[in-house]
Order: sequence, then C-alpha cells, then structure tokens
Amino acid sequence: MSRDVVLGRIRAALGGAAPLPLDVPRDYRPGGELPPGDPALVELLVDRLVDYRATVHRLAGDGATVHSGDIAARVGEILPSGCTVVIPPGLPPGWLPDGIVGVPDDGRSHEWLDTVAGVVTAATVAIAETGTIVLDGSPDQGRRVISLLPDLHVCVLRTDQVVASVPEALRRLTPGRPLTWISGPSATSDIELNRVEGVHGPRNLHVVIV
Repeated sequence: MSRDVVLGRIRAALGGAAPLPLDVPRDYRPGGELPPGDPALVELLVDRLVDYRATVHRLAGDGATVHSGDIAARVGEILPSGCTVVIPPGLPPGWLPDGIVGVPDDGRSHEWLDTVAGVVTAATVAIAETGTIVLDGSPDQGRRVISLLPDLHVCVLRTDQVVASVPEALRRLTPGRPLTWISGPSATSDIELNRVEGVHGPRNLHVVIV
C-alpha cells in the first residue's frame, strides 16, 4: 500500500478542520498570600526538604548580614577536609573554606565530574509548597551536568528566594534558560517500591539557607 493511500485514509478518518481550541479558564491561584522569604514559607520549605531526605543547614540573619566566611564555615562542615569539588565559574568568592579545592567548571568531562567529592552552587528560586529548588544555569549555578553527576550537592539559598507556589517561581524564571528542578536527593522506586537513590543525580543534597 502506497504512502499516499495511507495518508489519504488517515485524512478521511480525521474529517474536516480541527475544532477551535477551548477557552480554558485561568482561575488557578497565581501566588500565595505570603511574600517571598516569609518565615512561614521558609519553615514549609525546610519541612518539605527534610521529608525528601535532604539535609538543611540554617544560618542566622539574612542575606545582607551573613558573611561569606559564615557560609564557608558551614560548607567546610559538610565537605570532607582536603576534598576536591567542582564549582560554577561565577560562584561568589569566599564560599569555600581553606582546605577545600574548588575547581571552576570549564567544560569538564563527565568522567572527571564523576570523580569529584561534590559540587557547590547557588540557586535561582525555591518553592515552599513543593520543596523544590530551581537552578537556571546562571554563572553562580553553572551547567546542568555539574549539579547532576557529583554524588553530593551543596546548594546555598537565600531566604528572599523562597516563594510559595510554582506560578510565583515561574514569574522569576527566564524562558529559554536551562532549568534544573531539584526536589531532594535523586531517588526512584521499582515496581515493588524499593527505593534506589542516585540514579538521576546526587544521592546527597545539603541546602544552606541564609
């Protein structure tokens, strides 16, 4: 049977022109009642992250008063002394403590990324209701692959980046950027519900909230 005959039968079966799209009501909730960074939102995010088996570290104060040295000290408590980590090229200086070797990503191979102890990044936004952190490939977050291949991810998040809902987060994101949505350490389950970690990304996620 020729291709034209097959396509002709398909067209005949489908009938005339496609119907006009339905008018979809846009009555969903565009945002939460609390402003970004509200303590209640931060607490909800922490609760979700812990439920996903991420480890959360809280630093006192806000992004304007917590110094890089405070962040570096906490990162030093998370990472093994003397280890090597990959970092995005625009990671703020001073976030790594002495004794930790940070190698800026310059297009490193997948094989090399699989050998480092971890990765340290910033974030773009976090969604309290879903416990999700979003990276958008900015200079302080880097390529998607550097947050997926190393077995440990340390993500530094400011409280003013915490919003309530997905629609609020989408308004902060730039269309076309390479987005990575992270809801806890990588995990999946087989048909018998046996949990397997580390299949699609790091097995260990540490979130430092400042």
